[in-house]
Amino acid sequence: MKTLFIGAGSMAHALMSGALKAGVLNNEEVYVTNRANQERLNEIMHEFCIRKVNRASRYDVIILAMKPKDFHEAADSVRPYLSGNTLIISVLAGITMEHISDRLDFKGAIARAMPNTSAAMGKSATAVAFNQYLSPSQKEWTKTLFQSVGIAAEVEEEKLDLITALSGSGPAYIYYVAEILKHAAVELGLEEGLAESLVTQTIAGASAMLSESGLEARELRRNVTSAGGTTEAGIAALEDHQVRDAFFKCISSANNRSQTLGHELKENSLKK
Repeated sequence: MKTLFIGAGSMAHALMSGALKAGVLNNEEVYVTNRANQERLNEIMHEFCIRKVNRASRYDVIILAMKPKDFHEAADSVRPYLSGNTLIISVLAGITMEHISDRLDFKGAIARAMPNTSAAMGKSATAVAFNQYLSPSQKEWTKTLFQSVGIAAEVEEEKLDLITALSGSGPAYIYYVAEILKHAAVELGLEEGLAESLVTQTIAGASAMLSESGLEARELRRNVTSAGGTTEAGIAALEDHQVRDAFFKCISSANNRSQTLGHELKENSLKK
């Protein structure tokens, strides 16, 4: 599949890296373009041995991976690469398939996906929605693309804002927790290097238990929370500081922002 990435940021890099490693994409058939950062474009082309966009070509697949706010401006430059058989895959938060179709004046196959940057390690959690124009082979190829970089689930499009808040932004929440744990350990007397290695391995081990033990998170937590013990004391402090509510507000706020972003971008495009 002759594939063009529009955008060369972290998500494009992660998806490219994972899919090329898995052999779903062939670097001889992958092209990339970037709106402004020529240095970044050169870096990614060199790293993956891929080609700069050929402006006279049409592509089987176009992956929209620019910043959502740049979609409106980029749309005019995307149209020349489209044919009636092109599959558009968007990884843009908040922008609906209907809006993409309208802005590109394209009545064809569109998939909207929300992976995360763990795709670079083959560990993404991706949700993907499809419009009615995909052929069975296009739908299968799209699923294979995202399965090559982790797990992928088909969902209704209206769930994608919430999934963006949960798993799209989710790695940043985990990194934030790791940052806080390390900071607390250092403040209480551990060497920075030791604190970092312990936190990293603790999170990796807990992740493996979640994915491989067959037990739910609640049961795993209870299994290590002895009455009157250290874990119980730590969790009680988290409950006292309403960490559960804070995470609910975290997901809710990100979900609302994804919805608002889509509305704002659509309104702005109608004004121009």
